Amino acid sequence: MLALSSSTRYFIYGEPTDMRFGINSLAGLVRNRLGFDPMNGDVFLFLGKRSNQVRLLQWDRDGFAMYVKKLEQGTFERPKLTGSAITSSQLTLLLQGVKLESVSYRKRYEPLKGT
Repeated sequence: MLALSSSTRYFIYGEPTDMRFGINSLAGLVRNRLGFDPMNGDVFLFLGKRSNQVRLLQWDRDGFAMYVKKLEQGTFERPKLTGSAITSSQLTLLLQGVKLESVSYRKRYEPLKGT
């Protein structure tokens, strides 16, 4: 079961992905292109060339879980990020069809990095 949590790390694959790829091919992209261990529990997001399909891949204790969503109409936004990380709230908005550029966040406490 897919449950988005702020304690989980989310990474998006920056290039359009062949949506015929299965679990093994997507895990290979994670390992070889993103440089992450696909079995570490992080969630990896892949968008198709037409941006109407998304796949999420996660190692779930004893095997891979893959979530697929294909839109009947419309497209997913391909976020413009500086890195490959995405937050759980950004992923939720992306899956709901909200334009990430139009979202503005209110000020919140952020601990100093490196402490």
